Amino acid sequence: MGRQGGRFTKGSLLYPAALLSMLLAITSCSGSGAGSPAGGTQKIILKLMYLWPDGNNSAQNRMVKEIIGEFETAHPNITIDTEALENEQYKSKMKVLAASNDLPDIGFTWAAGFMDPYVKGNKFAPLDDLLNNEFNGKFVAGTTEAYSFGGRTYALPVELNIVPVYYNKEIFAKYNLLPPKSLYELKAIIRTLNNHGVTPIALGSKDGWPASFWYMYLAERYGGPNLLDKAVAGQDFTNPSLLRAAMQVQELVKLDAFTRGYNGLSNDEAKAQFMGGKAAMYAMGTWEVPNYTTAEDVTEEFKAKIGYFKFPKVEGGMGSEDDWVGGPGTGLFVSENSEHVREAKQFVSFFVQKWGEHSVVDAGVIPATKVDTAAIKLPPMFVDLLDELNRAHKVTLYLDTQMKPWASSVHINQVQALFARAITPEEFIAKQDEALKTGK
Repeated sequence: MGRQGGRFTKGSLLYPAALLSMLLAITSCSGSGAGSPAGGTQKIILKLMYLWPDGNNSAQNRMVKEIIGEFETAHPNITIDTEALENEQYKSKMKVLAASNDLPDIGFTWAAGFMDPYVKGNKFAPLDDLLNNEFNGKFVAGTTEAYSFGGRTYALPVELNIVPVYYNKEIFAKYNLLPPKSLYELKAIIRTLNNHGVTPIALGSKDGWPASFWYMYLAERYGGPNLLDKAVAGQDFTNPSLLRAAMQVQELVKLDAFTRGYNGLSNDEAKAQFMGGKAAMYAMGTWEVPNYTTAEDVTEEFKAKIGYFKFPKVEGGMGSEDDWVGGPGTGLFVSENSEHVREAKQFVSFFVQKWGEHSVVDAGVIPATKVDTAAIKLPPMFVDLLDELNRAHKVTLYLDTQMKPWASSVHINQVQALFARAITPEEFIAKQDEALKTGK
């Protein structure tokens, strides 16, 4: 029986044969109800839409498939029907499916502002029963709050990420360069690399958000760890440090810091440049760490070349090197309109648990659940980044995730325009402030 199951109207009469048929139908439908083993005997298909298509994210893709296989073995009456999409395709399809009340039974969502319209539209089922029972105390502190609205939690995070600047140690050594500790040193490195015909920084800002990382770090380093959070929460984007960061973005652009044609390149194209040794630096989330540590399709020779550094401080700024851009990554939701909410929640519970158990070792991915690093053997870069996360003073959630959808869309468009020098820093601030003040 679906969520709009049979309804009795006042005054309706049921003859014995009809009553028996109805009772049999109800009994059949209740086979998947509470108390039935492994979801009951009813054959159920759950639709799952997820990120990480094969090829670009092979470690995560492989792990998703393995967890699905384990779940289907443990629940032989349930089949998981999957569709994997890249970030922007995924976001677009989410909007279309939500508008037609046809979201998959289970899917991935970003936190905070991205979730806001889905929660307000009653598209996601609350998951507090899972959070308060089998996952009580299991998540890293502060990771689930971004998925909570009005005291209820509507998704469970699987990832926790920060954004380092990865660099090619071989290229740096060739030109006697060291990881920068200040913005001044970073600019000196950019000049040296350009003088030798080497692209300093791989950047694909066709979709905007990779460029936003650079703006966010500059804003944080100038204005301190709470600057961006306060700007979004207070719907006020006029702090002078926000303008200084925008001005500094265009200074980096003038220095030819980034890949030629970066505003027309996807993140995958920029990543390919870095992994092909054609750019010296690349700022991206720790979801990329498998490519530098555990991915079987990446050579050990390349992995040995890659290090990372913290985004450098700026002179006179209030931010610390131990303040990071990042936060919880994607989380799993259950559709409120699913005909199999209970079984979908079973899958979410199973998936989050298995992801936490296997992600570090099998995929080199930081889970949102707590990791006992002493109990497992990890590549050095991964251990270092886990330690960085433990030492972090603050992790500022991505602006396009923090902001509500309209303001987020404006942010992405205006960051692209800022990096293209199509608008002035002052225009960037004014348009972002206006978008925040709409409250949508």
